[in-house]
Amino acid sequence: QWLAQGDGAPAPITPAPDWPFNVIYSSGTTGVPKGIVQSWAMRWAHVRRAVTNGYGPDAVSLCATPLYSNTTLVAALPTLALGGTLVLMRKFDASRYLALAEQHGATHTMLVPVQYQRLMACPDFNRTDLSRLQHKFCTSAPFSATLKAEVLRRWPGRLIEYYGMTEGGVRCELHCHDHPTKLHTVGRPGEGADIRFIDEEGRELPAGEQGEIVGRSAGMMSGYYRLPDKTREAEWFDTEGRRYIRSGDVGRLDAEGFIVLGDRKKDMIITGGFNVYPSDIEAELCQHPEVAECAVVGVPSEQWGETPVAYVVARSGAQPIAEELREWLNTRVGKTQRVADLRLVERLPRSEIGKVLKRTLREQYLLSAPAAG
Repeated sequence: QWLAQGDGAPAPITPAPDWPFNVIYSSGTTGVPKGIVQSWAMRWAHVRRAVTNGYGPDAVSLCATPLYSNTTLVAALPTLALGGTLVLMRKFDASRYLALAEQHGATHTMLVPVQYQRLMACPDFNRTDLSRLQHKFCTSAPFSATLKAEVLRRWPGRLIEYYGMTEGGVRCELHCHDHPTKLHTVGRPGEGADIRFIDEEGRELPAGEQGEIVGRSAGMMSGYYRLPDKTREAEWFDTEGRRYIRSGDVGRLDAEGFIVLGDRKKDMIITGGFNVYPSDIEAELCQHPEVAECAVVGVPSEQWGETPVAYVVARSGAQPIAEELREWLNTRVGKTQRVADLRLVERLPRSEIGKVLKRTLREQYLLSAPAAG
């Protein structure tokens, strides 16, 4: 209607690759959100990738994540650009999602891990016809190997995990249906992506050594909006002067070229001079039959500088005792990985796209316990 009020046709333009296409804000899981300037070239790279994933005039893409999220835009914009149909949910609900998928014959969907988790737990899942929904994607938060395996087993078709950032640069793909023995990884670098690993001083590490992941690809942000200092902090340049984007994540390359992800550098716990990765503790804790999900964060400790504490969501119907669960965990992890406290909660705080807000957990803990042992 608004277009019809004018002369009926927008003025033609010839965009340059480095023109700003949009500004999208980071989730702010570790600090204040920053405006990420994405160029026309970056968005065009997303459209080109979508062609190889079956997007086109016959695609029906079911969107169940917020429109202000890059998770949504990397699927929604290519759907529209290539003439497909986009079905929008106002707010995610597992039963409603399944009904819409069947009603519209959805063929593509981009979901975050917690949404897959809720779909697997939904009573309506097994009686819903999802035979057309053969292209499933996941990004934005850690996708556990156990959950990937369950989705593959119960929901036939392609399942692709994307590992990357709104800032771009780093891009990996795991085609879970083709590599069922690599579900503990985030896949291999995507086509055209150059992934390196660097140490604390910014020196490039040999293949196989663990370090911060940096990446360079066709889709890279121009910078943070009006934050030149923050932009420089996010960049790394190789010896030939080529620009890469720092991920803030720790990882390593395995012998077959798959990336095994660790933790965000900001989430790493330094206790008694030792580096402790929360994901290692979380993986062990999730082995307990009464644990549905968990998160481990570092909090101040008078004795060790920092020490790990755990938050646990119990499985439906389970009633674990926090201290018994803590003792069980501490007998199964290394000395520096032992948690000083374990708290049972109904749910973990998450962003709108499903990322666990560890900053919120730390703040909650400090309000109730100024210093752990």
